[in-house]
Amino acid sequence: MKLSTKGRYGLRAMIDLALNSETEEAVCIQSISERQNISESYLEQLVRKLRTAGLVNSVRGAGGGYQLAKPAEEISVGDILRALEGNLNAVTCGGTENDGSCEQADLCVTRLVWNKVNEAIEQAVDSISLEQLVDESRKKRSLGTMDTKECKN
Repeated sequence: MKLSTKGRYGLRAMIDLALNSETEEAVCIQSISERQNISESYLEQLVRKLRTAGLVNSVRGAGGGYQLAKPAEEISVGDILRALEGNLNAVTCGGTENDGSCEQADLCVTRLVWNKVNEAIEQAVDSISLEQLVDESRKKRSLGTMDTKECKN
């Protein structure tokens, strides 16, 4: 499985949002952009998908920005990646979809391999919470100093 920049950058943005929403009510795109070195316009596209998936909320007005829609321990890496990437299957095979699109599905033994690979990926990304990544980030921060840039309103 190879993730696009949507998945990689979106995951970084969600970690940043979770870390910085502890000190601010809402985190602006500009501050995430500066800390993560991701363009604001690209972040806006990612956040739109995350908002549609119910993972972030937008806050309007002075001090507006974005915040997590639910606690970080209730958001899995799988939730984030599926919101941004869609299907996480490493192999797309008509036999794994059980929709009748593969004439050889009943006889194909490689289907078992693809199902196991896909299930392992799902299990792995669903077993890691955003909170776990935030905790790891805090550990790394404690070893050095992190630059926390403020929003320019």
